[in-house]
Amino acid sequence: MKSQEKIFSRKSAPVRSARMVETIYGCKWSLTVYQLLASGINRPGAMVSSTEGLTTKVLNECLKRNIKFGILERVSYNEVPPRVEYKVTPFGTKFIRILDELENLQNEIEDEGE
Repeated sequence: MKSQEKIFSRKSAPVRSARMVETIYGCKWSLTVYQLLASGINRPGAMVSSTEGLTTKVLNECLKRNIKFGILERVSYNEVPPRVEYKVTPFGTKFIRILDELENLQNEIEDEGE
């Protein structure tokens, strides 16, 4: 009998993307920021004033983290007074879609448990 050639190799977890999901979900404000951006609120001051419990310091940390991962982009306008807005990148749109699917999966799990 001839030995069979191995077709598959060991599959590993996606380390970088898993860490990104973990970090974003670990920041309790990221999902709120995505909601704000989806509703058209894209300036930091408006984000803070329209969200109970959100502070400027925490928002800035959250925005920096999302920019670092390439989910959000900071847009500065050369105006007086200076204006800064944030928007979701094309990669961010894909990433947020994955988070939405995780939420759908969670809802299915909860519905099955009832």
